[in-house]
Amino acid sequence: MKKEEEKKELTLEEVKKQGEEGKSSSSPTESRLRDEGGKEREALFDITIARELKECQKLKDEYLAGWQRARADFLNYKKEEVERIEEILKYAAEGLILKILPILDNFYLIEKKIPENLKVNENVKGILQLKTQLQDFLKKLGVEEIKSVGEKFDPNFQEVIGEIEAKDKKPGIVLEEEQKGYKLHGKVIRPAKVRVTK
Repeated sequence: MKKEEEKKELTLEEVKKQGEEGKSSSSPTESRLRDEGGKEREALFDITIARELKECQKLKDEYLAGWQRARADFLNYKKEEVERIEEILKYAAEGLILKILPILDNFYLIEKKIPENLKVNENVKGILQLKTQLQDFLKKLGVEEIKSVGEKFDPNFQEVIGEIEAKDKKPGIVLEEEQKGYKLHGKVIRPAKVRVTK
């Protein structure tokens, strides 16, 4: 080992002398020294690059995971918003429908009061045709009638306005319907007004 250290010291001194003398050509000793120092620098450089690459990979993974979470959150939000808007639009016509229903009620009252012999009259047929058109229009909007007469009373769909005594029927059966009830896409927008058995 001492010989190697002496050799290194010698070579350093030689390099200094050669530098002082201003020699432009490099000796084999100088080349060897440069190679040894170059390998150390290269090893340090490789280690530094490897660390930086590892750090970049870590950051890339973090950013990618964050972006994927943000994208998933945004897609979920977008889906929820579309569903919410569809729900709003589904029932947006409810106010208008509730204003149209009394007109339809009047058509039903007129139809009940028309004598059978007048139902063949063209004018009467035209009036009843208007009722049918109004019913079709409401069906396209998602409105459906609540069936009541003959059914067991259901407080979710009907409102009792009176009771009728009927010995041949069980109590709580709807006998008469004073005003029709309606649902819009399954939601009750107007309960039926009914008379039930005692």
